[in-house]
Amino acid sequence: MKRIFFITTLLTAVISLAGQTNKTDKLQALEQNQPADQNIQSTATLKSASRLFATKDDLTSVIFVIPADSVVTVLDSDSSYFHVVYAGSEGFIFKRDAIIIETPVHSQTVVQSQPSVQNSEPVQEQQQSRFSFLENKYGSNMAPKLFSGKIWKGMTAEMVKDSWGTADKINRMISGNIVKEEWIYRDTWLYFENSTLLEWGAVKKQ
Repeated sequence: MKRIFFITTLLTAVISLAGQTNKTDKLQALEQNQPADQNIQSTATLKSASRLFATKDDLTSVIFVIPADSVVTVLDSDSSYFHVVYAGSEGFIFKRDAIIIETPVHSQTVVQSQPSVQNSEPVQEQQQSRFSFLENKYGSNMAPKLFSGKIWKGMTAEMVKDSWGTADKINRMISGNIVKEEWIYRDTWLYFENSTLLEWGAVKKQ
């Protein structure tokens, strides 16, 4: 009788241990097969040239202009902006300027991708060439401000163009000897009188 009880107890322990082993194996298999969503980042293609802002709360904090058809890595987004990385620089672009690419790219692939590193070199050369142009034209004190996309009252229209690029739209009105102009840059308007910047503000959305 004792032998039967001992054998029964031993079989129960073996079955229980085997069940635990199977559960452990299943858990390990699930962990291995689980998709690594944390390592996946989205990418987006720019529909048009877009300014890369250092902060989305300051439209004058332009790092540089990203050319149209460029591909950026999207880190995050909200209703108006994409938080992106391009050519080693991190910042914000207007959401309407880019289209998310459907196929996600693994962050490891982006880091290890040699073509991405090579493609950043012409951008850096372009930035250095632009800074040299601004420095030769306006001097070493003014060039850094224009290169970083700053604007201020009293700037000439030419300086604004060198800082922010060509406006999307220009409204002009002539009254006597005064030429009044309103330059529209997506969500920002700038007001000039006789090619001197006097005011600016946000474009009211209709």
